[in-house]
Amino acid sequence: MTTTLRDQMPPIGLGTWPLTGTEGVDAILSGLDAGYRHVDTAAIYENEDAVGEAVRASGLPREELFLTSKLRGRDHVDGDIRGAVERSLERMGLEQLDLYLIHWPMTRFDQYVDAFTALLECRNAGLVRHVGVSNFLGPHLRRVTEAAGEAPAVNQIQLDPTLTRIPVRRADDELGVLTSSWSPLGRGDALTHAVVLEVAERHGCTAAQAVLAWHRAQGLVPIVRSADPARQAENLAALQVELDAEDVARLGVLDRGESAARDVDAEEHF
Repeated sequence: MTTTLRDQMPPIGLGTWPLTGTEGVDAILSGLDAGYRHVDTAAIYENEDAVGEAVRASGLPREELFLTSKLRGRDHVDGDIRGAVERSLERMGLEQLDLYLIHWPMTRFDQYVDAFTALLECRNAGLVRHVGVSNFLGPHLRRVTEAAGEAPAVNQIQLDPTLTRIPVRRADDELGVLTSSWSPLGRGDALTHAVVLEVAERHGCTAAQAVLAWHRAQGLVPIVRSADPARQAENLAALQVELDAEDVARLGVLDRGESAARDVDAEEHF
């Protein structure tokens, strides 16, 4: 049986921005203690060292963890892609990352195709296991796939019930790209909607658990951040909540449209 990335990637990730220093180590370690096995960071977060320290302090076998980082904008523009990956590995004290993403396409520099190709070379050299992107829109995904001859493994985008991102998700599905969600709780906005509260009450769970279950019911991989141990455990317990198609549809009605997403400015973002 072939093992896919979906099989390898734990279903809920622990986000780490802006957890830095000793407090960051403690927060990441508490997440690992709670049961998270997927930790998401980025070079620009300035906390790859904290993630690495927490991983070592946890005592967990490396093969039980799925660790993701992302390419910093200045390294993207400089074109030193392998050097950026190697520096991430050095800061984290690792020999290999499970997933490395281009953080933003930054198309005004028109280098994201070359960056993706260079990351594939890093994969072939054994520095990373999977290569993906973040905040890419449909045209960026199609162009990089055509140029490189293969699609990104993952596209991590801003996504929650008030931002369902249907156009980007359709492009992901068309190309076989796994969609991962950042800010999956809508920066808290989604948690106050009457529909979310009604769904949560019906399932005997919290609003956050209902929203995370909404992601999971659609095959999305949410990356959720909290430094509070109780909240971390609460979010992870969303794996026990199962929504039906009616619940998913009701929550999707909250969508504000593509223009409300931060990454629609991906053409200019740096």
